[in-house]
Amino acid sequence: MTVYFIGAGPGDPELLTLKAARIIGACPVCLYAGSLVPEEVVGCAPEDARVLDTAPMTLEETHAEIVRAHAKGQDVARVHSGDPSLYGAIAEQIRRLKDDDIDYQIIPGVPAYAAAAAALGTELTIPEVAQSIVLTRMSMKSTSMPAGETLENFARTGATLAIHLGIRALREIERQLAPYYGEDCPVAVIYRVGWPDQMIIRGTLMDVREKVRAAKITRTALILVGPALSDSHGFPDSALYDAAKPHVLRPRVKA
Repeated sequence: MTVYFIGAGPGDPELLTLKAARIIGACPVCLYAGSLVPEEVVGCAPEDARVLDTAPMTLEETHAEIVRAHAKGQDVARVHSGDPSLYGAIAEQIRRLKDDDIDYQIIPGVPAYAAAAAALGTELTIPEVAQSIVLTRMSMKSTSMPAGETLENFARTGATLAIHLGIRALREIERQLAPYYGEDCPVAVIYRVGWPDQMIIRGTLMDVREKVRAAKITRTALILVGPALSDSHGFPDSALYDAAKPHVLRPRVKA
């Protein structure tokens, strides 16, 4: 018996990996986070499968379902949004599985920041503009952040920031980031990326808060910040395809 932590992607059922779909389709028990995972994603579960939305359940209740399945020798598809390794709350689940000597595997999924970049039609790492992405979140009512993981510390790098759980903290995000990125730094807010009601709001650190308020977005949104989001800067071509810079797979052609 194995518990499979499955990344369902950000919402679009077609972004489910082939491996994830195969495993969901074979498990007699499927537990999915219904607040963030569309029901269509687990529609490939067997007709007689026990399929439960864990959104209203506690950690102990979901673990009890797994223990019951384990006693019956049944595999469990534990379906999370995005990629389970990012804010998937799987570490505490894994701790309990280890305590009960229950096997598990992690099946990666498309993370929200990757789907957001695709929806924006942009690259997040632009040569000589930004070559790093920081995945972080605001604490708000969630678990507190470690002392050194502050927006100011990340902003000093100039990297592209992907901020989760921050849509209600845009004023604070502006306050902390503007001194480093400038008030005119581009910002993109992507609401429910990959869902039918997906919405994209573009702005700057100075004006995006009012735009988000006008759109009445209060949850389930990812915030991207950084100069890489701008269309106005010039940048050199990557060295990857530069004919003057040969590499082992493309040796210099002799004249």
